[in-house]
Amino acid sequence: IPQRFADNRIISSKYTIWNFIPKNLFEQFRRIANFYFLIIFLVQVSPDTPTSPITSGLPLFFVITVTAIKQGYEDWLRHKADNEVNGAPVFVVRSGSLVQTRSKNIRVGDIVRVAKDETFPADLVLLSSDRAEGTCHITTASLDGETNLKTHYAVPETAVAQSVSRLESLQAVVECQQPEADLYRYHSQSDHRNPPHTVGLIPLGPENLLLRGARLKNTKEIFGVAVYTGMESKMALNYKCKSQKRSAVEKSMNTFLIIYLGILLFEAILSTILKYAWQAENKWDEPFYNQKTDKERNSSQILKFISDFLAFLVLYNFIIPISLYVTVELQKFLGSFFIGWDLDLYHEESDQKAQVNTSDLNEELGQVEYVFTDKTGTLTENEMQFRECSINGIKYQEINGKDEKNGEEELFLKAVSLCHTVQISYDQTDGPGDPFSHANSFSPQMEYYASSPDEKALVEATKRMGVTFIGSHGEIMEIKTLGKAEKYKLLHVLEFDANRRRMSVILQKPSGEKVLFTKGAESAVLPYTTSGEIDKTRVHVDEFALKGLRTLVVACRHFSADEYQEVDRRLHEARTALQQREERLVEVFNFIEKDLELLGATGVQETIESLRLAGIKVWVLTGDKHETAVSVSLSCGHFHRTMNILELVQQKSDRECAEQLRRLARRYNTLAHPFCEVSKDHVIQHGLVVDGASLSLALREHEKLFMEVCKNCSAVLCCRMAPLQKAKVVRLLKTSPEKPITLAIGDGANDVSMIQEAHVGIGRCRTGEDVACNSNKSVKSGGFSLTFDTVRDRSPVSFLVWMFNMLSCALQTLYDSVYLTLYNICFTSLPILVYSLFEQLVHPHVLQSKPALYRDISKNSLLSFKTFLYWTFLGFCHAFVFFFGSYILMGEDTTLMGNGQMFGNWTFGTLVFTVMVITVTLKLALETHFWTWMNHFVTWGSIAFYFIFSLFYGGIIWPFLHTQDMYFVFVQLLSSGSAWFAIIIIIITCLFPDVIKKVFYRHLQPTSTQKSQVSVRLPPQTLEL
Repeated sequence: IPQRFADNRIISSKYTIWNFIPKNLFEQFRRIANFYFLIIFLVQVSPDTPTSPITSGLPLFFVITVTAIKQGYEDWLRHKADNEVNGAPVFVVRSGSLVQTRSKNIRVGDIVRVAKDETFPADLVLLSSDRAEGTCHITTASLDGETNLKTHYAVPETAVAQSVSRLESLQAVVECQQPEADLYRYHSQSDHRNPPHTVGLIPLGPENLLLRGARLKNTKEIFGVAVYTGMESKMALNYKCKSQKRSAVEKSMNTFLIIYLGILLFEAILSTILKYAWQAENKWDEPFYNQKTDKERNSSQILKFISDFLAFLVLYNFIIPISLYVTVELQKFLGSFFIGWDLDLYHEESDQKAQVNTSDLNEELGQVEYVFTDKTGTLTENEMQFRECSINGIKYQEINGKDEKNGEEELFLKAVSLCHTVQISYDQTDGPGDPFSHANSFSPQMEYYASSPDEKALVEATKRMGVTFIGSHGEIMEIKTLGKAEKYKLLHVLEFDANRRRMSVILQKPSGEKVLFTKGAESAVLPYTTSGEIDKTRVHVDEFALKGLRTLVVACRHFSADEYQEVDRRLHEARTALQQREERLVEVFNFIEKDLELLGATGVQETIESLRLAGIKVWVLTGDKHETAVSVSLSCGHFHRTMNILELVQQKSDRECAEQLRRLARRYNTLAHPFCEVSKDHVIQHGLVVDGASLSLALREHEKLFMEVCKNCSAVLCCRMAPLQKAKVVRLLKTSPEKPITLAIGDGANDVSMIQEAHVGIGRCRTGEDVACNSNKSVKSGGFSLTFDTVRDRSPVSFLVWMFNMLSCALQTLYDSVYLTLYNICFTSLPILVYSLFEQLVHPHVLQSKPALYRDISKNSLLSFKTFLYWTFLGFCHAFVFFFGSYILMGEDTTLMGNGQMFGNWTFGTLVFTVMVITVTLKLALETHFWTWMNHFVTWGSIAFYFIFSLFYGGIIWPFLHTQDMYFVFVQLLSSGSAWFAIIIIIITCLFPDVIKKVFYRHLQPTSTQKSQVSVRLPPQTLEL
């Protein structure tokens, strides 16, 4: 039986044109709310229903249609992306010539030609390249995020086949293992059968396999045979099966819906029982004006009870308005466009904006508790920003450059611009040969490169302030101070190490004087200083740390000629020692780095520290080896300098792993302070390092103990991780008892399974588009993560709280069916929708500068059960005031018209409805903090629209209406001064307690967000530097 292979199509979409309607309807009616409204609609279709089925059927049809359009549009975008990939042009060898075809037409066994800078369209075994030895260079950035070049080889038997004709005559059989997801494992063999030379079996390994998604570099062209295609390629196998993700907010809404459904059933049952209790007397059961027929008298009591129960169920079903879900769907859909339009998420270099693939998860961005990333550079791009500094006991904030500097400031800036290992790249390639010629008149564009991102941030900051590092050539380092070039001779570099936590350079000034510049952690530098503003600087360093800034202290020491000779001699002896060289170097470094003069301190903002202040824990899941991963985590701030590092590595057995976990648990339990809020700078924090093999052992039988250790760590680093292992770790956190919201960000195909497993997945598409297609959101740059997490979607959660207040007000059954239908669709829908899109409790820049404000909305606090009960109670109170307020004002005397005409039932219901529409809209206005012209337009416009609609609806006889009970009712109501008085009194009665409570809590128990709203209006006290 011939084996059938998969075609080369990549499918990331969910629907097809044939299954869209049934599959989408099935998914939508799996939601509790939609299924409930469908049942109500079917009940209303039955005869003798008290309300028209249009009141439920029309909104249900609208919400189903809007949701289907939204999900269909999002899936169309996925189809569009798939078609671009599947329709890419490729060249294959067929019938002795190169034929151009589409990527989706490649089949297993086809020989494919790939040119320089093109991506491989399938998993190919390399046959030959333009090089005689059959080698090629590739980059796998879109697979594993690695940008370095890798060399792959063709077997010698096929490397000579560099022409199409020779490839066409090639006869061989490649026997491969079944497709598997491991990117770094491949075992197969080829059997060459070219007569008369029969080579036999030739082994093939990972060095012969070119993976789909990788890119050819520094090689003109290669030929390869397709062995794994389409969804069987290693890149596609790392995709998880698509499952529909549901946000925590939607789950909370479902819980609240069930509670309201219970209230509804209770009301319906109670009303049915009261009806039969009331009809126990014959005069009420069969009054003279409504005699029963023989059929009614002989009908089953059980059927009558069920019929009455369903009638009450229909009457009261407006306690759960279907339009709530319409508004939520619209907010999600339109909110996704706002993310795409956000200039803070726009990547100017590539002209690409953020893309939302699944808008159902927008509000999850404001609830994230754990962030998983494949490496710290993916999350932060290893970028930091200079914020503040302290020079000689005076604190500065950078606002703009200032040309005039005093001597103390200048020495500090020179120390910062010279004490580093930064390298410079110049865009100008045809300039003068002198490396320092740009110091005079030639000034090409410079770009700094550094192994540590804080070094780059500090050198760039001194450049903005007038002290520019020009470059180094051999032993010469050059800076430009206020336009004047100065050359320093680099004598020695005292390298940074994790134990000393500082680095130093010894320089010779243009004057010939020898000077030492040192920078490092405050605890590693301040104890060795003997002069300068030590106490003031220490206070400033603590202030910087409390703001979440990464701090460095800068100091110097001037050497006399004799002192420098002694230093030079000791350094030479230590560095040339054959035994105990490291120990002797540490001893000499400590001898040199003493009696320092304190110059100042710097504060640099880093994304990871901001996330930590926001209460978000960062887990790095990388394939790097242990030493490399730890070094990168320390350099970028994932592991803090004062953090206590716990290690679970190189465990060989379950017993050994369990013992190490217990030791780690005892270790952090015996420390003076357990892990707590990270905003308290002096509390000991813990970081955990675990490798892939040890993790497998820990998850096998000691999952609970492992999770206990992890939850007491503010940062976790998992190294040597396989792609599917990353997804297992994410699933472990997702399914823990606390059920935290997780976010995963990655930039390669090996991160797809992790991205799809997390509640929210963000794909960086700088290195490849495949990860972006399988994520919920995609951005071009990792540095946007802080904006995503701390700024986006604070309002969608809060607006849902308000919706539950509105739905509780719709308990009455006095209203016309048109009013019941339009209440949530037209009269009150737009203000809350605009509120959800535009509301800002504080300015986005304030949120980024004060990440701790994120805690105010974390853990779904704005939609907690306590908040839900409060708004439900408030809704019932308002409904009570609406009804009985109107009843008291007009129930005793219904002759409120000047001509003595009496008010009827519809007039009374319209009065209650009018009060309700105005009160609900004004209540939302009280909750709005950020007003735009759009808020004003829809708030006051909605009230005006209600009055205009009511005048037209009740002022004209509409021929298409079967009955028109509301004819002239609204006009009659508005013509009564007493009715206007009642409307004003009831509205004030409802809103006045809310205003008092709001003022009381803001002054006596303000939240951090409310404090920031007040402080942001005060002028900042800053100094220019």
